[in-house]
Amino acid sequence: MPLALGLARRGLGRVWPNPAVGCVIVKSGRIVGRGWTQPGGRPHAETVALAQAGGAARGATVYVSLEPCAHHGKTPPCAEALIAAGVARVVSALEDPDARVSGRGHAMLRDAGITVETGVMAAEAERLQRGFLSRLRTGRPMVTLKLAMSLDGRIATGSGESRWITGSEARRHVHAMRASHDAVLVGAGTARADDPDLTVRGLGVAHQPVRVVVSHGLDLAAARKLHATARDVPVWLVHDRSASDAVRRHWEAAGARLIAVEEGSPAPDVLDALGAEGITRVFCEGGGQLAAALLGSECVDEIALFTAGLALGADGRAGIGALGLGTLAEVGRFRLITVERVGGDTLSLWSRH
Repeated sequence: MPLALGLARRGLGRVWPNPAVGCVIVKSGRIVGRGWTQPGGRPHAETVALAQAGGAARGATVYVSLEPCAHHGKTPPCAEALIAAGVARVVSALEDPDARVSGRGHAMLRDAGITVETGVMAAEAERLQRGFLSRLRTGRPMVTLKLAMSLDGRIATGSGESRWITGSEARRHVHAMRASHDAVLVGAGTARADDPDLTVRGLGVAHQPVRVVVSHGLDLAAARKLHATARDVPVWLVHDRSASDAVRRHWEAAGARLIAVEEGSPAPDVLDALGAEGITRVFCEGGGQLAAALLGSECVDEIALFTAGLALGADGRAGIGALGLGTLAEVGRFRLITVERVGGDTLSLWSRH
């Protein structure tokens, strides 16, 4: 199962709205097939692994990180494929909460006389599938909030200079994290001030996440890089319905996709809109105001905190905007997952659950 989970990670950021699944087929103590969900969500992991195993799948044990699907979609059910291949045993980490599956895949296998074991490394699989599960259960994607700050929690000097607080190794790590998410999210302020590219660079990967900007009025004239590259890498703009028709046409002509929400929609509604489009994993790289909006509405699932060995003082710009908290009892706490050194900086990962 650890190998199946490792294979599943290869699909993160590439398979939405489908889950990233890994599958390993073992016979007589030897791996005869393995696979993971392919870009775009198909073929599924089980299909890839069965094709590799061929006739050796008969009588084998299959380890899969999520319950095999049981419904006919753009591809036949994986449960049927496993039955047809004559496997003897299926070990899965999680039941798929999708209403079209939800135990039916396991039931189909058992009805065919296949031994089924579930719940193996379930906690690890739950964390891996957090985005897919969040979208199914709440309608919105999981959110990873990336913060790159000084020792005293600042993201820029008082004059606004921020390049670069963290070192090159940390910035490379950020690109890898972008690649494992479906979308990169920033606010209008960051788009105007930094004119960001928001693509994955320097890693040799062809995949690029969707670049999302929340701009209620579409006042993004300064976001020249996004405008110039919208036909090459997807750009989605979430805006109020009252945004100017002329500005909408300007961005649509450049190749951007526009998603209208109600006037002044809060962060949860913006995430709901992204979830409705199939997005399961969002990597937020916005400024302090967007970070505060997401934290204040309890929409942040994980925090990736890069800390550099410098202090910018009280006149520096805070990494998180005002939250309006009166007491510590109101503060949502996160649980520390890991801490690692990244070049001359540290990265700490925190989880809400």
